Amino acid sequence: MSASGGTKAIVAALSANLAIAAAKFVAFLFSGSSSMLAESVHSLADSGNQGLLLLGGKKARREATPQHPFGYGRERYVYAFLVSIVLFSVGGMFAVYEGYEKIRHPHAIEAWYWPVGVLVFAIIAEGYSFRTAIKESNVTRGQLSWKEFIRRAKAPELPVVLLEDFGALVGLALALAGVGIAVATGNGVWDGIGTLCIGILLILIAMVLAAETKSLLLGESAGMEEVEKIKAAIVDGDTVTSVIHMRTLHLGPEELLIAAKIAVQHDDTAREIAAAINEAEARVRAAVPIARVIYLEPDIYSAEEAAAGPDPAATPGGR
Repeated sequence: MSASGGTKAIVAALSANLAIAAAKFVAFLFSGSSSMLAESVHSLADSGNQGLLLLGGKKARREATPQHPFGYGRERYVYAFLVSIVLFSVGGMFAVYEGYEKIRHPHAIEAWYWPVGVLVFAIIAEGYSFRTAIKESNVTRGQLSWKEFIRRAKAPELPVVLLEDFGALVGLALALAGVGIAVATGNGVWDGIGTLCIGILLILIAMVLAAETKSLLLGESAGMEEVEKIKAAIVDGDTVTSVIHMRTLHLGPEELLIAAKIAVQHDDTAREIAAAINEAEARVRAAVPIARVIYLEPDIYSAEEAAAGPDPAATPGGR
């Protein structure tokens, strides 16, 4: 996985979640708090999720084969989608069930100082993990807002860790509130309400992750800025006069496929066209380094066809 894949953020989150999961489970055993049980399962699920992201990054580095000629870059998208399923089922649905049962059968929290102490420790550890994810994300985020970064990022790891850590911090705050009110009032129902809120939060985050990674799995094109760079690099104004239409597709976060029909002069020789295509490919790779697979098809530009309108089968941004 490349540096942009956020390996440092994943490892930081994994280390924090393993320590937090163990501490929360111990607190549950001493206090009987359902919020602590839900939070310990949540942290355990998050640890598994970070393991999935690391595994996906490792599998994505495999060399292309005859059966998979474009490589395995999309493995990272597959494993990120699995993360959303785990977060929804193991984290969210379990917390909802546990909260519902605690509301139906409430009982007082024993040894309240265990869950409170562990939750404070967990907030500090998750805060460190979240800070690391923010720092790693800022390297590639640029001027994008956080919402735009999560929606547009082609590498799934950092958005996943960001949303997980954000959800964890909010969940810890909900758990602390539920435990605190339950202790103050002597009513264990509040512990169940806090657990239920944690479950709903995790389900919502899982749905956002699933929607974003589904789009990546289906295949997203390059961003508009990259598309403009590619089109400008292809045209040399001499042999290649314009881009008739073009399609782009992310084979992985750092792998881009480009297929374009380009306009050439009608009296150019085959040798001149071949040389122009090679030069255009070199310019594209210099302008957009992640352009790994490039197919350029020469054609004679027709003003009559251009006036008739864009090709319905062509990708937007072509003519």
